Amino acid sequence: MFEKITVVGAGNVGATTAQLVALKELARRVVMVDVVEGVPQGKGLDQWESAPVEGFDSRVVGTNSYDEAAGSELFIVTAGIARKPGMSRDDLLKTNAGIVKDVSANIKRVAPNAIVIMVSNPLDVMAYVCMQTTGFPRERVVGMAGVLDTARYRSFIALELDVSVEDIQALVLGGHGDTMVPLASYTSVGGIPLTQLLAQDRINALVDRTRNGGAEIVGLLKTGSAYYAPAAAAVQMAEAIVKDKKRIMPCSAYLQGEYGLQGMYLGVPCKLGRRGLEGIIEVELTTEERAALQRSADAVKQTMAVLG
Repeated sequence: MFEKITVVGAGNVGATTAQLVALKELARRVVMVDVVEGVPQGKGLDQWESAPVEGFDSRVVGTNSYDEAAGSELFIVTAGIARKPGMSRDDLLKTNAGIVKDVSANIKRVAPNAIVIMVSNPLDVMAYVCMQTTGFPRERVVGMAGVLDTARYRSFIALELDVSVEDIQALVLGGHGDTMVPLASYTSVGGIPLTQLLAQDRINALVDRTRNGGAEIVGLLKTGSAYYAPAAAAVQMAEAIVKDKKRIMPCSAYLQGEYGLQGMYLGVPCKLGRRGLEGIIEVELTTEERAALQRSADAVKQTMAVLG
C-alpha cells in the first residue's frame, strides 16, 4: 500500500478511477484534483461515505489544489476536454497538451519522485508531453492504452466463443486509436491458439471491432465516452506498481530503439513493478504485424508533429 495516490481529473474516468483505487486499498489516502470548484470535493466525500458499506479504509478527498497531492507516490492523469462541435482534432490536441503540460508541471513541483500513469487522450502524445515537461525518466511515465484495448479484444472474443474472459490471453500493441495492432498470433483461449477456434474472417471482424471499440461506445452514448473499462485498466496498472507484481501488460512506453523505433511513446509489452516501467519485452512479429506496428507508429508521429 502507498501512502498517497492522486487522480488528476474528477470526471467520469477520474472519479471511477479514484473509487477503484480506494476499493482496492492501494493507498492510505486517495486525492482527487480537479479545476472545477466543488466537484472533486463532492465526489470525494460521496466516495468516502461509501467506505463503511464497501469496507475500505482508504481516505478519499477532493481538492482544487495540488498542495493536497504533495508527496504522492503515484499520479493517474485523466484530465482533458472532449472534442466539441466545430473543434478540429488539432485544436483538441493543442488544448489537451496545454492541460497536461500544466498538470505535469504541478506534479513535478509537489511530487518530484512520483510515477505517472497517463490516461488523457491522445494518449501516446500526452505521455510524451508529460515526460518532456517533468523531465522524469521513462520508467516513471507510462501510458494506459494497451491494457484497455486488450480488455476490449478479450471481451469480444469471450462473446464470440461464449467462454470466460479469464481464459483468454491476448496482446494489443501500437498507438491508442484505430491503428492499434491486436496480435492474433499471440491470442489464445485456455492455451489453445485462437486460430484453431475461429475462422480468419471472424478473427478479422473481432480485430476491427477492437480498433473501433471506443467509437462504438461513443456512438451508443451519444454524449460522452467510455469510463468504466478505462478506469479499470488504469487501476490494474496501478495495482501492479503498488504491489510490485512484475506484471507483463501492454502499455504505452517511451521507446529507445525497441521494435526499431525511438523518441516516441507506443504500446508495447511492458513489465510493471515498484519502480514503474521495469522492462520492455520485444516479441517476434510476423511481417504483416511489424508493418502494422510501423503504420501505427507513423500515425502517432504525425500527431506529435502537430505540436511541433
